[in-house]
Amino acid sequence: MKRIDFYQLADDAADARANAYAPYSGFTVGAALMTADEKVYTGCNIENGAYGPSVCAERVAFFKAVSDGYKTPADFKAIAIVGGKAGEDPKSQCPPCGVCRQVMNEFTDPETFLVIIPDEHGELDVHTLSELLPLGFKLK
Repeated sequence: MKRIDFYQLADDAADARANAYAPYSGFTVGAALMTADEKVYTGCNIENGAYGPSVCAERVAFFKAVSDGYKTPADFKAIAIVGGKAGEDPKSQCPPCGVCRQVMNEFTDPETFLVIIPDEHGELDVHTLSELLPLGFKLK
């Protein structure tokens, strides 16, 4: 298995961000999720006027992968997330929200799954999910 190209994954997330639908907040997010077989699933945030039905980019990427059959911790390697106010640098620092962290925890091994958070200077913060969600829970 080849090494993850963190910068390419960040670029894929930035590309996905361009498809965000955020007319209410103006805050656009893109995510790129890499599976163990190196397939990349992208997602963007999608808002709704009722707010509750809105969904984050990270969950869109995960749910697309799950709907294609990826469901075990061994299936997932890393996710890159970028976001910020629409029109800002496409790689602004945007850590995942708590709900998304818990969704990631459901499907990954939090000790090995990597979360890549680029900043506006092109630097990459890379964390394991367990660093970002130290007390996440699993029911199974």
